[in-house]
Amino acid sequence: MARETRIVESPSPELITHTQTLEIIMKIRKYSVALLTMLMIGTAAFLVGCATTGMDRSVKTSNSIQEVDDEIGKMIIQLDKTSASLDTLLNPEQTEVKKTFEAYSENVVQLENEGNRVIKRLEEMKSQSKEYFAEWEKQGSAYANPRIRELSEERRLKLAETYAKVPAAGAGIKVTYLAYLSDLKEIQIFLSNDLTQQGIESITPVANNTANDLEALKTSLQPVVAALTEIKAELQDGTKQAPNDQLRSENHGQ
Repeated sequence: MARETRIVESPSPELITHTQTLEIIMKIRKYSVALLTMLMIGTAAFLVGCATTGMDRSVKTSNSIQEVDDEIGKMIIQLDKTSASLDTLLNPEQTEVKKTFEAYSENVVQLENEGNRVIKRLEEMKSQSKEYFAEWEKQGSAYANPRIRELSEERRLKLAETYAKVPAAGAGIKVTYLAYLSDLKEIQIFLSNDLTQQGIESITPVANNTANDLEALKTSLQPVVAALTEIKAELQDGTKQAPNDQLRSENHGQ
């Protein structure tokens, strides 16, 4: 029996070309949509990330300002308490010498702690604000809208100038604070070795001179307080005086 030979006709070249073209078009559309989606998600994530990072830096810097403000308020209160305890100790009519000396010693320790925190906060504020404004400048230059770019730069320069007043004014605090603290601690050491009426009387003239150091320290705090008040007014449209501001104003006015 003869084998029947079947001839299968191949598709025409025109049909193959058309089919392949459709497949290529579908693939291109599929990849284009996927690529566009990835780009949109990536861009959105980048913008959100920049905004979040900028906001985080802003909050961190604002917190630093508030911490400096709070610590200075505590320091001023402790300055008055320490000075008052020294006056009590030097009072020739006081009868509980040991008790008043212990109270004075505790106040000196507390003042040292408060003063050190103020110095630390000022240094932190300086470094944090430097980073904050450097990143602000970097992001501000990326604005496509020239008016927004201009407004960003104007605002950055204004706030940076105001912020710079705090560490600049704070430089004088460290010197006056250490001078005053040194006198207080040496008085404490002197009396710890000679806590008698004669010892107290002999150290009284030196102790009375610490009032000058105290006044110098309070004077050095005033520019920092003023700069902090100005910054808070810029950030918060501060038309009301905060409790710490009022307390400091009353203490400086005395």
